[in-house]
Amino acid sequence: MRIVDAHQHFWDISRNYHPWLCDPDPIPFRYGDYAALRRPYLPGDYRADAGRHEVVGSVYVEAEHDPGDPLGEVAWVSHIARAQGLPTVIVAQAWLDRPDRDEVLAAHGAHPLVRGIRHKPAASATPQAARRGAPGSMDDPRWREGFAMLAGQGLSFDLQTPWWHLDAACDLARDFPETQIILNHAGLPADRSAEGLAQWDAALRRLAGAPNVALKISGLGVPGQPWRIEDNRAIVLAAIDAFTPQRVMFASNFPVDSLVAGFDTIIDGFDRITRGFAEAARAAMFRDTARRIYRMEHA
Repeated sequence: MRIVDAHQHFWDISRNYHPWLCDPDPIPFRYGDYAALRRPYLPGDYRADAGRHEVVGSVYVEAEHDPGDPLGEVAWVSHIARAQGLPTVIVAQAWLDRPDRDEVLAAHGAHPLVRGIRHKPAASATPQAARRGAPGSMDDPRWREGFAMLAGQGLSFDLQTPWWHLDAACDLARDFPETQIILNHAGLPADRSAEGLAQWDAALRRLAGAPNVALKISGLGVPGQPWRIEDNRAIVLAAIDAFTPQRVMFASNFPVDSLVAGFDTIIDGFDRITRGFAEAARAAMFRDTARRIYRMEHA
């Protein structure tokens, strides 16, 4: 099957500053030790990981590059794309509550490869600590002022937040119906207890009621465990049931998810889980939804 990888990253820490990869002190990370990622990862590395899979396009998602230079990241990735044929389009870094947001969003909106932006809103570490209205959250008036500018620039929004903040995402989608929102990593269902998954499922289904929201199924690794179909089948099928194949995209999240599995394991896992679906539905999830949502005319 021809694949459009809806979420992947490149970096070259010998040339560019990514604080989480370059600074000596590691930050808390949901997969634990990420020392193996502290090396350049470029299209040649990605193609080697993809191996036999026919990747016909990809979406580069901002990789927490130097927060002081969001336009520099886009310039570097654009050079990589011209020279090596990947990525196809870019989801760029922007800071919706920063003084330079007007300038940055205008530049992203005018760039031929940029389709959207990602700014991770403030989030709590646990469901119990979740509160509405925190500074930097999806409720923050200044953050929302920046979000309101996206539609005018023709930009979508990649949302990465845990499922216990999807009530705020529902309000965001309702209040800005002209802006396409793409929820990253299936809403981060890290708690695999029956209660945790039930709460995740309910939150995801409420968000799926917003027609301007799509979903990436990726980033499903569990720290300290290999990526296994039996651990992820129910999550994948529940997510598809909530959003339908026409609003679902499979993605590798490479190289980040190389910490929990090989590219083959993840993509073959999605393949095996969805073999009961019609071919048109599978084509949507592996390729066509990403093409449409990210306006990838040539992938």
